[in-house]
Amino acid sequence: MVMCFTLVVASAAWADVEAYQKAAAAGDAEAQCLLGQCYAKGIGVEQDLAKAFEWFTKSAGQGDAAAQNNLGLCYGNGDGVARDPAQAFEWFKKSAEQGHAEGQNNLGGCYANGDGVRKDPAQAVEWYRKSAEQGYASAQNNLAGCYANGVGVDKDPAKAVEWYRKAADQGMVTAQNNLGNCHADGVGVKKDPAQAFAWWSKAAQQGDAQAQYNLGMCHASGIGVKKDPAQAAVWWSKAAQQGNASAQNNLGLCYANGVGVKKDLAQAVAWFRKSTEQGDAVAQYNLGRCYANGNGVMKNLAQAVEWLRKAAEQGDASAQCDLGVCYDTGAGVKQDAQKAVEWYRKAADQGHAAAQYNLGGCYIKGSGVEKDFAQAAEWLRKSAEQGYADAQFNLGVCYAGGIGVSRNVDEAEKWLTKAADQGNAQAREVLKQIQRKQE
Repeated sequence: MVMCFTLVVASAAWADVEAYQKAAAAGDAEAQCLLGQCYAKGIGVEQDLAKAFEWFTKSAGQGDAAAQNNLGLCYGNGDGVARDPAQAFEWFKKSAEQGHAEGQNNLGGCYANGDGVRKDPAQAVEWYRKSAEQGYASAQNNLAGCYANGVGVDKDPAKAVEWYRKAADQGMVTAQNNLGNCHADGVGVKKDPAQAFAWWSKAAQQGDAQAQYNLGMCHASGIGVKKDPAQAAVWWSKAAQQGNASAQNNLGLCYANGVGVKKDLAQAVAWFRKSTEQGDAVAQYNLGRCYANGNGVMKNLAQAVEWLRKAAEQGDASAQCDLGVCYDTGAGVKQDAQKAVEWYRKAADQGHAAAQYNLGGCYIKGSGVEKDFAQAAEWLRKSAEQGYADAQFNLGVCYAGGIGVSRNVDEAEKWLTKAADQGNAQAREVLKQIQRKQE
């Protein structure tokens, strides 16, 4: 939970701290709460969370709902007092039962997360709804999330959109971003890239990093707006500077390829590295490729293998395939045909075309696995069907020679033609040989 105090007086009144102090000392509950807010925010006085807690306690003890909510936040965050989720829950409950919207939302959060009370998604929904119906934007967004995911309530994407929109219309960036996601994916509302772009723009312009990343994707791919690589780089840069790992990786790719920015391999490496520090698997793969090829950094195959391994262990198929190649060829690691097959298979099972082709090759050669032409043909087919030219050529050869499949000239010509159309010179030569035999 994030400390979020609701101010209930005009900002100009904050200067009159002395008046609050006099009224608070005289026992006025509202003044005590306001004085606590002054100390919590450091407005008109030096920030002092312990004093804030002291004044919230006095006010809350007199039944002031805002103070009770603020006291709950103090216990929830450990501000001015030792963190105590159970006490936070009790004070949020007192505030919520008086109809305080923020207190109701925070109480919902306790039930949602099991903070200070047994986790109860249905109770969370009940309190979020009470707060949302009073127009509290955070609660509206939280309630929308419950409907979107079917947590504590039956899943209902349309209702999720309805509540996201209420919060988004109040300017809540998280809701704006979520509403953009709904329009982008057609969840709970008709798919509309332009609307997705519009909502992400609103959130991005308020500084939301995830929305900035999404906006970059729109400009990069032409989603809801004309394709503009330079604008994509601008928005990814904004998100990357806020620590968004995916944006950091994408910005690295921009610099690596000179897309939307001037090519700068050193900058590419720098952004990939920032992203890897957050554990981003794609960035780990990209950094591994930089080390493998000496792009923006001194070539170092051992380092390449380490970064590829990190990404591969997180399930990145491209990294798994490349790591398989490293073991297959002994690049940066001791050659090990069985480990090569192990990593090829992990990537192939995820549908990675190059890994499927490589695994097929292992079965043909009996490298790291027993020779099995039928298995080889099966993996080559999976790769060929994804348009991988080398696999199409080899599958064609299998059909031409009856290797792992029944000999079938028509199938051979079909696959060889597909490979030849992609520029595979060997496929063209084999096709000519087949055609000469048929003359």
